[in-house]
Amino acid sequence: MKEGHLPVLAEEVLAMLAPRSGSLQIDATLGGGGHTERILEAAKPDGRLLGLDADPAAINRVERRLRPRFGERLVLRQANFRELATVAPDAGFDAVDGCLFDLGLSSFQLADTDRGFGFRAGGPLDMRFDTSRGVPAAELLATLDAAELTALFRRYGEEPRANRIARAIVDARREAPVTSAEELAALVERVAPPNPRQPRRTHPATRVFQALRIAVNEELEALEAGLAAAVDLLRPGGRLVVLSYHSLEDRIVKRFFAAERRGCVCPPELPVCVCGRNPRLRLLTRKSVTPTPEEVATNPRSRSARLRAAERLAA
Repeated sequence: MKEGHLPVLAEEVLAMLAPRSGSLQIDATLGGGGHTERILEAAKPDGRLLGLDADPAAINRVERRLRPRFGERLVLRQANFRELATVAPDAGFDAVDGCLFDLGLSSFQLADTDRGFGFRAGGPLDMRFDTSRGVPAAELLATLDAAELTALFRRYGEEPRANRIARAIVDARREAPVTSAEELAALVERVAPPNPRQPRRTHPATRVFQALRIAVNEELEALEAGLAAAVDLLRPGGRLVVLSYHSLEDRIVKRFFAAERRGCVCPPELPVCVCGRNPRLRLLTRKSVTPTPEEVATNPRSRSARLRAAERLAA
């Protein structure tokens, strides 16, 4: 099978979802369609899958590649997973057996020279998954002041040199706005170079690019809404699987799973539960699952992946 995008932890995702014939599955982050393809293969002959993606290019790409093989078993919708609560029932997926969130960028997006997701491919600083909504990253760099940029880089990128980078951007735009991925990457590398005494695993601008992309697409808020909707859609015994790639995402997933496993949200000083919330999830992964060294060697973008999974309890 030839793919421009290698799905991360593919075997582990299938083991956790356990798709079967006749089941209904959701891939809330279609991307390159690698996980979708494997799920549909495992659910043959009549399992169906709803694939969502905010990026119309992803929808079109998967439509061309997988429709001839899977026909009506594959249902596609251009939508952000924050809309899952309405989009899934409208598509006939109101009670499902599995739901996958792969929160990483696809290789196609990283190679896109029109939206500036990555500094290696370059291009104009847009970073929107759906270019018909929201404002591009270049606009944030042009309008936010140094304090606001610092807060953005710290909150969404956990960038320790956020203030220095923010001030450099504000200084640079007095001459000309920072509008391309190449310009931004070079600026960050100039004002916050890597420590030559430490091994360099990522580009110095990695956290800044991450922060801008998260802010532009409101990714963390969307994740919280999507996870809540997914649990509501799962049948008893249905599985929720999430692949995250940085600590901000993983922290949200871990806390969400813990809260749904616990159920009760009453203050600990109360002698009895008054909230009436029952546990809704059983953890399938006590600790996150990570790629093997062999997978990382084959697919370096999997290096930071963390997989967590849970099963829906009976109401």
